[in-house]
Amino acid sequence: VQLQAYGGGLVQAGGSLRLSCAASGRTFSSYAVGWFRQAPGKEREFVAAISWGGGSTLYGDSVKGRFTISRDNTINTVYLHMDSLRPEDTAVYYCAATIYGIGVFVRDEVQYWGKGTLVTVSS
Repeated sequence: VQLQAYGGGLVQAGGSLRLSCAASGRTFSSYAVGWFRQAPGKEREFVAAISWGGGSTLYGDSVKGRFTISRDNTINTVYLHMDSLRPEDTAVYYCAATIYGIGVFVRDEVQYWGKGTLVTVSS
């Protein structure tokens, strides 16, 4: 599966932004998909993941209650809706996929990665 993240940009603190992850391949609905982010000088951080059917989700502690992950398998797309953005959310956001369950995202063991999209939150 090939992934492409887009939708990043500049937003003020407290604002919202929606990222999209478009995937190619007829078996997209077989993959769990998620998001990671990496800020300058920091390690990569798990953000959110969603199971192949959308029935299960996981979130990193720093985004719980503010970010929502969803997917539309009819158009091979996963979304990350980000609310109440903070300057510390500034990072390059990457989407990733795995044929295994969403638990692998927490362990950073996914197999497929897309190119990132930059999100900048100004104070």
